[in-house]
Amino acid sequence: MNRLEDQLTADFYNYEALLPDDERKILLSAREFMTTEIKPLVNEYWARGEFPHELIGKFRGAGLTALSYEGYGEHPAAVSNLLTGMLAMEMTRTDASVATFFGVHNGLAMYSIYAGGDQEQRDRWLPAMAAMDKIGAFAMTEPLGGSDVAGGMRTTAERDGDTWVLNGAKKWIGNATFADYVVVWARDLADNQVKGFVVEKGTPGFVAEKIEGKIAFRIVENAEITLTGVRVPEANRLQRIDSFRDVAEILRATRGGVAWQALGVMIGAYEAALAYSKEREQFGRPIARFQMVQDKLVQSLGNITASWGMLVQLAKLQDAGIFQDEHSSLAKAFVTSRMREVVAWAREIFGGNGIVLDHDVARFFADAEAIYSFEGTREMNTLIVGKAITGQSAFV
Repeated sequence: MNRLEDQLTADFYNYEALLPDDERKILLSAREFMTTEIKPLVNEYWARGEFPHELIGKFRGAGLTALSYEGYGEHPAAVSNLLTGMLAMEMTRTDASVATFFGVHNGLAMYSIYAGGDQEQRDRWLPAMAAMDKIGAFAMTEPLGGSDVAGGMRTTAERDGDTWVLNGAKKWIGNATFADYVVVWARDLADNQVKGFVVEKGTPGFVAEKIEGKIAFRIVENAEITLTGVRVPEANRLQRIDSFRDVAEILRATRGGVAWQALGVMIGAYEAALAYSKEREQFGRPIARFQMVQDKLVQSLGNITASWGMLVQLAKLQDAGIFQDEHSSLAKAFVTSRMREVVAWAREIFGGNGIVLDHDVARFFADAEAIYSFEGTREMNTLIVGKAITGQSAFV
């Protein structure tokens, strides 16, 4: 399975060889699927700022959903965190928007139910989500809040007999305009603790409006949600979520996934720049022969290799069940910073051609800004790591 012709040019240290053969087969299948089925669509829809809904049908047949959730989906047992991470990398290497659509559904939404719901709730929602017959979304970020979401959540939940009444607003919620199930996080007025609720499509008082005018993730249908007297049955409250501490367990896992996405953006931009440098001629020779171009390519490859190594070890800590918030926070802060450098160098190699979609690098360059910001800014993740290594909290 570890044939040289299957190895990515960016995988300079052959990290993919760490996967067992059965898992690498899944990765290579995902690579072929993304290349043949997804890549031909992305630039057109990115330019239009629209989500291609035919993608859902394509993903249904790809066998990539619910691989991490034992008992759900087509795979008989849960795959390793290393494969899960590399799959996120592989999807983002083709397009960050499509990878985010999939990650919101398969990661944030499904994992919230898997980790936060009881067995009845898992069995009620996850099979249809694993088949992608139902699509999920995850609603935490708010219009007036960001890094202060743990203590500053304004969306409220109030118990009324066997139902809960939700009021408030959310923003930047991927998939929310068409999702069947939206996991909404709200502060319980009775005990001031954050709780999770699955709001089903068509629930009165729930309105999702697409955010227009984005310069990144243009394929993702991010929405601003308003919740006005939204009534949700107690049976739709995630039974294993009692406070934001429980929510943090979910974010810890998904934050590492964002770092893998950042790696995918780096690889996509690097591959595009490397190929272009061999084709583009100046002064009668390919620009790949110029020292300054080679310097940018090598620095990019160094960032990719270092980041990949960090994420391999993070996945091992996850598989061993011993990883902590600071581990995923360091990865997110470090890898997204290296990503910003790589996409800038790649765009420079393209010169003026780097600002048009024809060569893909402009899309990677723009999408990198979204990945750099969400799932905790670099500064907030730095403070999480800083508290861990010094024992002193610098949070406001």
